[in-house]
Amino acid sequence: MVIFDRILDISLPSKQSAFLWGARKTGKSTYLKQYFPNSIIFDFLDTDLYFRISKNPAIFRELILAKEKSLLKYPVILDEVQKVPHILDEIHRLIENNGLRFILCGSSARKLKRGHSNLLGGRAWRYEMLPLVSAEIPNFDLLRALNQGLIPAHYLQNREDAMMSLKAYIHDYLKEEIFAEGLTRNIPAFSRFFDAISYTHGELTNYADIARDCGVDSKTVKEYYQILVDTLVAVRIEPFKKRQSRQVISKAVKYYLFDVGVANYLCKRSLTEEKGSEFGKAFEHFILMELIAYNSYRRCDYRINFWRTKSGLEVDFIIGDGEIAIEVKGKDNIDSLDLRGLNAFKELYSPKKSILICNEREKRISGKIEIIPWREFIEKLWNDRIF
Repeated sequence: MVIFDRILDISLPSKQSAFLWGARKTGKSTYLKQYFPNSIIFDFLDTDLYFRISKNPAIFRELILAKEKSLLKYPVILDEVQKVPHILDEIHRLIENNGLRFILCGSSARKLKRGHSNLLGGRAWRYEMLPLVSAEIPNFDLLRALNQGLIPAHYLQNREDAMMSLKAYIHDYLKEEIFAEGLTRNIPAFSRFFDAISYTHGELTNYADIARDCGVDSKTVKEYYQILVDTLVAVRIEPFKKRQSRQVISKAVKYYLFDVGVANYLCKRSLTEEKGSEFGKAFEHFILMELIAYNSYRRCDYRINFWRTKSGLEVDFIIGDGEIAIEVKGKDNIDSLDLRGLNAFKELYSPKKSILICNEREKRISGKIEIIPWREFIEKLWNDRIF
């Protein structure tokens, strides 16, 4: 079994608890077992434990207080905590009265929020486990990552098995679990919405057009997208709005799925070489997920937006308050046309860095724009030389 050395660092001071959220199979349970080997673990995928505690949450407190004190100096881990929302009242009580620490792990806080559960009022820090990033993988293979994704088990499989796993993941988890959690009741409409992701992924979102295809109203489509965001299955990228202009798109948003392989499967892409428009779309998605992971794991809290004018000039990612502008091109021969968006943004906002990430072999500078091969960019990113 391959165990990746994850970049996420959960370092908890005395009396501090934490939530660890992340989509299924991203490696949360493996990580917690690896980095907290002495902790007591309650796994609510265990049906007997789930039914016993959900019927009477007070039993959990009694079980904890019966443990040896030497074990309770380590954080107590609860896996799939969203399945038993009322247990959070007991955890709150144990934190306050007994000074215990907890790591509460799950795939989504949406069910807890909808049920007005006790989210511990700031007593638990929030962490997120994302799919693998390039810096966590020895001998990283870009085409393998784009085709199979960066969910650890999927990346490690052979191509055929990975495709079967992605199919099962999408149908058994992304669709069925959302239905099982009662997050949506119109199963046919939500299934059609999921199919619509194949042609809307990473594009400007027109809720009305998608609503017509799904047979629902645009308000319902917005709610479907919010479900994906709340369950950590998708991220929403807003337009950059530092300066109002009639020429700049300021309302339409973009959505990207949390894993490049899941998106690739839904979009029916099969990439055999690092070139072409389909490669370019998947490559852009990959760079975004690297940026999101860096932002999360390093606790930077920068905003990540996009910028686009009504005439079609665009910069893929704007970091922070416009400090860094990043364009992504899946090409090995960048020309002046590829720099138009960055040059336009640079004239308006004067970012500290303007970067074009591409497939060229060597770094070069055109004007004040850095044209960087993708491998060099991600190496600099994870060595803290970009942000």
